[in-house]
Amino acid sequence: MEIQMVMSIFATLFCTVGMIVNKDFQAISREAREYELGTVKYYVVLVWCAIFWQFYYLGAIGVVFVASSLVGGITSAVLLPVLEILAVVFFREKFTAEKGVALVLSLWGFTSYFYGQYKRKKKMSQTPQPQPHSNAQIP
Repeated sequence: MEIQMVMSIFATLFCTVGMIVNKDFQAISREAREYELGTVKYYVVLVWCAIFWQFYYLGAIGVVFVASSLVGGITSAVLLPVLEILAVVFFREKFTAEKGVALVLSLWGFTSYFYGQYKRKKKMSQTPQPQPHSNAQIP
């Protein structure tokens, strides 16, 4: 948790300095004025996005802490096709060829990984396991 916190602080500082140099903070107020739903809702969306990202990263760290980094990577990768499908369904986005290729490749990757794990487990269950030897003499 401490490492993630330090990384987040330095990432925030790095991005903040970049935004100051590029004068991006002035762009935020301009974007808020041009936002279809209004200025207040723009800032509400920004705040809630920040909160939900923090929950996401906290959950991802929790998965790594409780299970393993492999499981954390798998759960993060599973979100790609899920988010693509949810964006098409809820936000009425067009399902472009690029999204289709990304969806097929991510599903192919999951299938390959799980099939490889299945084959490995099946092979290990068919291979006789050696019995541990004891150096103790039986009287």
